[in-house]
Amino acid sequence: MSRPLRFLHMTTFYPPYSFGGDAMYVRRLAHALGDAGHEVDIVHCIDAYRLLHPSRPETEFTGHPRVRVTGLRSRFGWLSPFLTHQTGRPVLKGRRIRRILAEGAYDVIHYHNISLLGPHVLTYEATWGRTLKIYTAHEHWLVCPMHVLWKYDRRPCEKPQCLSCVLRGKRPPQVWRYGSLLGRSSRHVDQFVAPSRFTARMHAERGFERPLAVLPYFLERVDGDWKEPGPRPQERPYFLFVGRLEAIKGLQELIDLWPNVPDHDLLVAGTGTLAGKLQAMAARDPRIRFLGPVPQAELGRLYVHAVACLVPSLTFETFGMVVIEAFARKTPVIARDLGALPEVVREAGGGFTYRTHEDLIAAMRGLAASPALRAELGESGYRAFSRLWSREAHLERYMELLREIAVRKFGRVPWEDRGP
Repeated sequence: MSRPLRFLHMTTFYPPYSFGGDAMYVRRLAHALGDAGHEVDIVHCIDAYRLLHPSRPETEFTGHPRVRVTGLRSRFGWLSPFLTHQTGRPVLKGRRIRRILAEGAYDVIHYHNISLLGPHVLTYEATWGRTLKIYTAHEHWLVCPMHVLWKYDRRPCEKPQCLSCVLRGKRPPQVWRYGSLLGRSSRHVDQFVAPSRFTARMHAERGFERPLAVLPYFLERVDGDWKEPGPRPQERPYFLFVGRLEAIKGLQELIDLWPNVPDHDLLVAGTGTLAGKLQAMAARDPRIRFLGPVPQAELGRLYVHAVACLVPSLTFETFGMVVIEAFARKTPVIARDLGALPEVVREAGGGFTYRTHEDLIAAMRGLAASPALRAELGESGYRAFSRLWSREAHLERYMELLREIAVRKFGRVPWEDRGP
């Protein structure tokens, strides 16, 4: 019999003070653990968010009775995350973090994106003597100062040339990366985790010495989206792109080749720094429609009625949440054969991968011409989602991973009553 656990999740960004999918994963996991009866604390850095987004967040998020959120602020504002970026230490927030650790008898400390909390925070210990410490590599920050292995803002990184890449990216070099801080700090973590086998392999190939277990992401069940999808967003058949409008996501390539895709529209859900430029590129083709940022609650029918979801990312994705968002709605995926994307698509059997534009166009034409093939791939993707990437599947694997780490560290699982 197991007792409820007490978790501390440490991350730079947490909704609504966040930008990417890693923060949404932390929120989903925290709420799932809360629903399962556990107590969860979140520590994140509001100053880091405001460094990049000075105004208030545009979106509000509901809380959870078992999830307590602490947003760290310093009276020095932007200087706090800047000093952390340079030194690798939470210079102006370390005392507050240590106090939180001292006050909470945590069973598990789970680190996420700590880029602006610094690697030295991995060395902080809880006063409770039976604490597990794990770290999820949502990005490639452990081996890449630019986080995403996107070299010179032009191409996937084929080999490290970090200093010149950082300077071209107009980022200040991080002095701590040229010392032993990361290696020493990482020894205080019991288990590093990656969301895909590809990401675990990339860390090993780039010189990170600690092994990474694999724990894929998850999504809440959205069965209502395909059971009662609501009206089509338009009469004409369409393919769907969902994601940030940035160069690394590859939408510009879809726009360039769309004249070769007859009789189908392209709907684009998302926003980003290149929104204006991409809209200008597509201005002459009325079959390309930009929908702007679309709330998750409204994305369902876009997925359900699409011929397929296109994922043309140009960089090394660590997982590909858009892929399982499509699978959860029984929608096939056509994804670039790069990074973790082919791993997820092939494991599900829910779509196609491509390397050339000719392959992409052939896959789109094949799905558009065969509703039966679309339905078959959609069902296969949904079965894999239910088995591998649903909340229930994730929590089972997450708790089993914690048990394995506990046995390795303590010789037993401290929170399980072994009986007489």
